[in-house]
Order: sequence, then C-alpha cells, then structure tokens
Amino acid sequence: MKILIVSDTHRKDTNLKQVIEAVKPIDMLIHLGDAEGSEYAIASWVNEGCQLEMVLGNNDFFSCLERERDFYIGKYRVLLTHGHYYYVSMGTEHLREEARQRGIDIAMFGHTHRPYFDVEKNGDRDLIILNPGSLSYPRQEGRRPSYMLMELDEKGEAHFSTHYIEFPQNQGEDQEMFF
Repeated sequence: MKILIVSDTHRKDTNLKQVIEAVKPIDMLIHLGDAEGSEYAIASWVNEGCQLEMVLGNNDFFSCLERERDFYIGKYRVLLTHGHYYYVSMGTEHLREEARQRGIDIAMFGHTHRPYFDVEKNGDRDLIILNPGSLSYPRQEGRRPSYMLMELDEKGEAHFSTHYIEFPQNQGEDQEMFF
C-alpha cells in the first residue's frame, strides 16, 4: 500500500499536482489541512481507486471537513489532525499525550510547514509522530517544499520517507525512515 501525505497547500496546487503525477498510482492521499477549497478538486487529480483522507486546517474557513480523523491503516491506528488545537507550533507534547491516551500508533499533523518525524519507543508499542511539511510555503531551513510517503510492505510494516521538490542543486537528498 502506497500513501501520499501532504499538508498546507493553501490552494497553491501546482506542486501538489506534480507530486501526485510523479508518485501515481497511490492507494491513499492524506491531506492534513489548509487546502483552502482545493479539497473539492483533489479527487480529480488522483488515480481511480485512491482513497482520500482530509482534515480541516485553521485556514479552511468554508470547508465541511472534519477537525480530525481516527482510523486504521493496516494494523496501525492513525490520527490525522492539522495540529493547531494541540499547539504544535510550540512542540508536539500535547499531541503526543492525546495520541497515547487514545491508543494511537501514528499521529500525523501539519500547521508548522516544517517536516518532522519522530518515533517514541514505548515498550511493545511505539508512537510515530510526523508532519510532511508544506508543498506551498515551507518554513524549514532551505525552504524546500516537502511531502511524505508511507508504504506498507508485504508483512504490513510501515516505511516512511520524506521527499522534497527537487531543484538541480539538491538532487538525491531525500531522507528515508523505516519503522
């Protein structure tokens, strides 16, 4: 299973469309908020059979999307949130605590426009916290638009990779994380 994870596109959709074309076919697209109206068009950009999971961001004023989603991807219980209700701009501790209390395996958030990936080892149950960054307005050092891919292998194990929109001087600098 191949899952594209994006956030904070803010209706500047050129990079999102290019990424979708580059990584197709995908089984699921997760958008972690601030699509600002594009959530209604995204379904026409993905391949047939692609499941869409999207949540409301702090700039999605006229959207009917849910504030957060909690569901399973394979054996992993996943929480999707934009993150602003968990104060993620100041750190992930509130989100971590919520995820622990709810038995979440993977918590995904946006809002900060910075890629983030952390695995908290906790006995036999690990907690993965991630943010794909922003494809439109990146704020991390180097300000490179970013997204993540999540792939489930034949054993159902999740593998994550962070990808950046490539500029000629940055070829081949994707980071891969395996869990």
